[in-house]
Amino acid sequence: MMAVFQSNHTAGETGPGALPRHIAIIMDGNGRWAKQRGLPRTAGHAAGAETFRRVATYARDIGLEFLTVYAFSTENWKRPAEEVSTIMGLLERYLHEAIAKMERDRVKMRFFGDTTVLSPKLQELIARTAEISTRFEGCQVNICVNYGGRDEILRAARAYGAACARGEAPELTEEAFGDYLYSAGVPDPDLLIRPGGEMRISNFLLWQAAYAEFYFTDVLWPDFTPAELDKAIAAFQGRSRRYGGLMQ
Repeated sequence: MMAVFQSNHTAGETGPGALPRHIAIIMDGNGRWAKQRGLPRTAGHAAGAETFRRVATYARDIGLEFLTVYAFSTENWKRPAEEVSTIMGLLERYLHEAIAKMERDRVKMRFFGDTTVLSPKLQELIARTAEISTRFEGCQVNICVNYGGRDEILRAARAYGAACARGEAPELTEEAFGDYLYSAGVPDPDLLIRPGGEMRISNFLLWQAAYAEFYFTDVLWPDFTPAELDKAIAAFQGRSRRYGGLMQ
């Protein structure tokens, strides 16, 4: 069943029934999904890529402003070369398809992470999506590739230190420091979802998720449907977000 709350609420509202403005997802469980079916792990990643397409489209359709997904971490390079190659190949194929439809579908794209280590072809495709994304307004999908939360904070600290050495750094505040993160200009996630049964955030958006609501589910990522996203949003809508204060 599709959600019905989008017709009455706007992303970014607060209070019961409000749609989150920004949802982040750790796309976990591809390998286990494949193992359960006697398939290679690479088949799980292919299935997970299709799930990402469906969920991203649905997020746009219900009026979500920002969706951030954890596609490949700084630690994932430790995986077998075949698996890494499959993930990168799926990303390349997705970007080719997305570039042809971005303006029609009104989905902007941005990448978080050190993309300089990716193949020249992937870097070219990422640059093209960034250029196309400047042409319109719409749902923004942030894809975290070669991303780690600790690495992001260290990079931001080094960049701020370099600005200090040049005499160009603003006064150090949370807001100012945020401008040195990959997510500069993007609001913090309201809801962080992790499918796959694990109950940790695995170095994902460590700074940005400080006040996010967490939602964990045993559903493996390839089986995560729009209806599962509805459940996560419904759970979010039932929570009270006080940010350290008291209920009014």
